[in-house]
Amino acid sequence: MSFSYRSVAAQTPDFAAALTRLTRRGDADLDRVEPVVRKILADVRAGGDSAVLGYVEKLEQRRPAQLLVRDYDGAAALESLPNAVRQALELSALRVRRYHEEQKKHLLGFSYAEGGVTLESRVLPVERAGVYAPGGKANYPSSVLMTAIPARVAGVPEVILACPQVSVEVRAAAHLAGVTAILDAGGAQAIAALAFGTESVPRVDKIVGPGNLYVTAAKRLVFGEVDIDSLAGPSEILVIADEQANPRWVAADLISQAEHDEAAYALLLCLSEAFVERVRAELVAQLADLPRRAIAEASLRTNGLAFVIQERAELGRIATLLAVEHVAVHTTAPAEVATRVLRAGAIFVGPLTPEAAGDYVAGPSHVLPTGGAVRYGSPLGVYHFLSRTSLITYDGSALRDQAAAIAAFARAEGLDGHARAVEVRLSGDGAPPRRA
Repeated sequence: MSFSYRSVAAQTPDFAAALTRLTRRGDADLDRVEPVVRKILADVRAGGDSAVLGYVEKLEQRRPAQLLVRDYDGAAALESLPNAVRQALELSALRVRRYHEEQKKHLLGFSYAEGGVTLESRVLPVERAGVYAPGGKANYPSSVLMTAIPARVAGVPEVILACPQVSVEVRAAAHLAGVTAILDAGGAQAIAALAFGTESVPRVDKIVGPGNLYVTAAKRLVFGEVDIDSLAGPSEILVIADEQANPRWVAADLISQAEHDEAAYALLLCLSEAFVERVRAELVAQLADLPRRAIAEASLRTNGLAFVIQERAELGRIATLLAVEHVAVHTTAPAEVATRVLRAGAIFVGPLTPEAAGDYVAGPSHVLPTGGAVRYGSPLGVYHFLSRTSLITYDGSALRDQAAAIAAFARAEGLDGHARAVEVRLSGDGAPPRRA
């Protein structure tokens, strides 16, 4: 066995230190790559298409014949897939779209009137969104569905997918998701093209989707030029288990995240060291023939950890402190335990709900905050692609009723011009305030 799956018990000094360290896991090493990313962004802002193509050639060892492809023949790509893969993509697209259409019903604007003042919140989609899907060594058509479908359900007219080395599966997913164009580039150069615009790539309003450290650093640096969803870090799972849990299923869920990336976090929260031992044995057995064994072992060795506590009532509190991207609940009364986990990207309730279902066909987007960002962040959804405008309408009586308060507030802040802007309307000069 080339790795060890560590554990810490609540009674030991290491427990609090390990818990604190993991609550700070979001401090990604973005500063290390930021100088390189800053240069790429500056070059693309100045050089446009030629700079993007130059970086694709340098960093991806290829040169696309066309940078932005609008006719990417996604329907033919879908038809060319094996039936099982095509049907899986279609099922995922159907369920992701259905979930986000339901979500959209609860995001509409509102309007109400009281005392001569009408207040409204108008909700409209952004004009153009960029969605990023990792490529190169990876192939993630699921990320295309999970980012582009919420954008299209929101009503975004133009959705541009950026992906290095677009596979036939990615083109098929783009077709199912309603992607309007594909930017055949990845990395920081793709983020720069989307954020600033080039001769062939239109500037977007929002950039979403996971990527490597360079993509994440680029998203952080272009925030303000455009909006972003979040800063994605390594994937992570916390499995909550009691003595009735099946250690084989628990180990399988831990491995399902560990195989993503050597830096992924596969965490366990349980009630005894004896249960950890059973999980360790299952990890060894299941890793033996795993195609991505080396990656999973590195993840488990570096970032794998079991927290052993004595009190079942503490399960929710510790899980909430960790604020993990994926939480899988393998306990008796799993729904009750899930209600006590107050911060999580997605909670998989009950042992028959594998995290893998959420990755592919359950319905909610699998793009979730990582690194503890669920303390303030949310899963990617329709709401990420909407802008809100406040509309305020006063009639004459309402302005007269509130004028003294507005003027007093303004002068308390030293802004006499604000007060005069109200008073001039009530002075008798010009037309008197009338109801619209």
